[in-house]
Amino acid sequence: MKNKLPKFIGVLVFLGLGISLFSIKSCSYFQKEPVRNNAVALPVYEIDTSTVVINTNFLGTVEGKFDVEIRPQVEGELQAAYVDEGDHVEEGQRLFKIDPRKYEEDLNRALAKENVERAKLNNARTEVERLRPLVENNVMAPVRLETEKSNYMVAEANLKQASAEVANAQIELGYTTIEAPVSGYIGRIRKRIGNLVKPGDPDPITVLTDVDEVYIYFSVNESEFSKLQETDPSVKDTVSKDRRREIGQKVSLILPDGTEYPEDGFIDATSGQVNKTTGTVTLRATFPNADNILRSGNTVTLVRHDKKRGRVLIPRKATFELQAKTFVQKLTPDSLVKRQLIEIETEAPNNQYIVSSGLQSGDRILVEGLDKVSDSTKIRALPYQPDTLVAPGSRSVVPIDSSATPVDTSANPTR
Repeated sequence: MKNKLPKFIGVLVFLGLGISLFSIKSCSYFQKEPVRNNAVALPVYEIDTSTVVINTNFLGTVEGKFDVEIRPQVEGELQAAYVDEGDHVEEGQRLFKIDPRKYEEDLNRALAKENVERAKLNNARTEVERLRPLVENNVMAPVRLETEKSNYMVAEANLKQASAEVANAQIELGYTTIEAPVSGYIGRIRKRIGNLVKPGDPDPITVLTDVDEVYIYFSVNESEFSKLQETDPSVKDTVSKDRRREIGQKVSLILPDGTEYPEDGFIDATSGQVNKTTGTVTLRATFPNADNILRSGNTVTLVRHDKKRGRVLIPRKATFELQAKTFVQKLTPDSLVKRQLIEIETEAPNNQYIVSSGLQSGDRILVEGLDKVSDSTKIRALPYQPDTLVAPGSRSVVPIDSSATPVDTSANPTR
């Protein structure tokens, strides 16, 4: 009996150690299981499509519909100026006066010569009328009458020449009074009273600008011009100007002080060739300017509005590059991470991209913590809170209807 007791106690100790080891392993197993199934909590953005307008900015120069150089057409001393710089004048209004005395004398001389030639013509007519009955009655040879008829024709031609010289002298005298060819504003007056002016002067006396309607000239590179032809039918050369007003996309202006011009315009003309030096194409937009806010020579920012329907917008920080390709971390229906290749159509403001392929409405992507996950990582979706919107730079995206997804993607729910 005494020999069996130690053996029994040994068996109990062995069983106790076994149970303890089993319990420790079981606990370890059940503690590890939740860790293996634990999901990573990260912000998730759900894709939706929107109708947006991409605003593209171009630097433009304002020119009046008519920028007329006022130049003298006769030579002489500038005798009077009836306007000052900045004045608004109407068509036909007197602007300047050139000393007319020389041209008045030229006119008097031409009138005198015309009178002489008229008198010679009358004498030739009288002589022809005198000789005609004598020839008809065979009193005088016909050759004499033919000679006088020729003299009459010469006198008639000389009178016409003298009359033309009178008309030319009257025109030149009229040029001594310079009138406004169009309505508009007087620019800088480069010639002062007493200066000698002549038609060959390198600079005009002034420039008269009609700014009731203005042209904005701006340039785009060849790539942008090709895109413009695809998206704006009014830019095509086969479209008439009136038709461009109907179908063309509206453009707007930002003034030098940063304010927006109240009127919209439209692109109505394109250059016929590419500038070989700059590789750009010049376009023209027309704007009404009834309040004369714009003046010729202003530098403004022209904003073209390109409407894009059904586009996919994603936060820029949701993307990453690998071997010159752009990817996002897309979630499967089971909320597992899967790397997805995408194509970017264009950049957008507010730190966004417009995606042309690789994503569609309803897809979900990670926005933050891209370096914390790998393929097949389980994700617990958190609502995405976008960053504060940045001010638009050269481009901006604006939703154009209430049903469109707002640009600041906070309106997009997460699953």
